[in-house]
Amino acid sequence: MNRTWLGFAAINGALAVIAGAFAAHGLQAHVSLEALSVFETGARYHMYHALAMALAALVPARGAAIAFLAGIVLFSGSLYLLALTGLHAAVLVTPVGGVCFVVGWTLLAWVSFQGPI
Repeated sequence: MNRTWLGFAAINGALAVIAGAFAAHGLQAHVSLEALSVFETGARYHMYHALAMALAALVPARGAAIAFLAGIVLFSGSLYLLALTGLHAAVLVTPVGGVCFVVGWTLLAWVSFQGPI
């Protein structure tokens, strides 16, 4: 178990909860429904991958944890930025974050098939 990555996962889980609460209670009066939906998508994927990072911390899959964190920053971060500022250029990095998520899941699968954990 990698305690550092488990800690990063826990911090990101907390941040995802904060983002979701912000969307539900503070953001809806200030942005369009479309922007709110974009923000909520970022928060949802943020939480999914905080949990995935925790899973990667429990097995020897540091590369997967790194990929999940990069995906959170790029995918969720770009969606948060788009929703809050309307900066459409932010979506140029969203697919890169999605690729990071896929890489993380692929690395986690690869480690899983390498033998006993």
